[in-house]
Amino acid sequence: MKILVSGASSGIGYELVKKFVADGHEVLAFARRRDALKRLDEELKELPGKFYPFVFDLITDDYQALVKMVKKHLYSLDVMINNAGYLVNKPLLQLTDQEVMDTFSVNVFAVFKLSREMFPFMHNGTHVVNISSIGGFQGSAKFKGLSAYSASKGALSVLTECMAEEWADHGIKANALALGATQTEMLAQAFPGFKAPLSASQMADFIADFSLKGHAYFNGKVLPVSVSTP
Repeated sequence: MKILVSGASSGIGYELVKKFVADGHEVLAFARRRDALKRLDEELKELPGKFYPFVFDLITDDYQALVKMVKKHLYSLDVMINNAGYLVNKPLLQLTDQEVMDTFSVNVFAVFKLSREMFPFMHNGTHVVNISSIGGFQGSAKFKGLSAYSASKGALSVLTECMAEEWADHGIKANALALGATQTEMLAQAFPGFKAPLSASQMADFIADFSLKGHAYFNGKVLPVSVSTP
């Protein structure tokens, strides 16, 4: 399989790349942190799959550079996982315009732009998996300080439903996974001191399996993946 993963420098994205490459897939993954991608590349050298790391900032960089990388290495996409995320933990009335804009830029606008630019590489059977949050799931418990993050993830969930409808005639499937607490750097930022019931590796196991098989059963769905609150 030819797979694109965003936000690969740490946490779930990092673990996803390791799992896919270990299983023999071709993975183009990007993140802002060159050092983390270099470390990941070193870990994967003896594994059977192929890894193409790319330093890329979803807010500031030119998406055509990413298009060129996909053309060079993958040619087409079987799976695209929009995993990159941005979180600010601050009371609503203290949020600046820039903090809200940056949150939506990464969590929503970047997914729209990336999906639009990657569409020419998709085909009948491609699965787009958007990593949302249980905090953005309608009816779920909400928490102080996470207004911008939760709102952006709610928007991502609706965008996913729209993508599935827009691309149904092309045979391209899109689903969102609204993740609950997973032990990552972002969780520590949102809930300092909280111990999550799942590790990043465990959650990556589920996401990897779903990305390869879930589109046979779901399309345009926002699926909660959570065993605790938060």
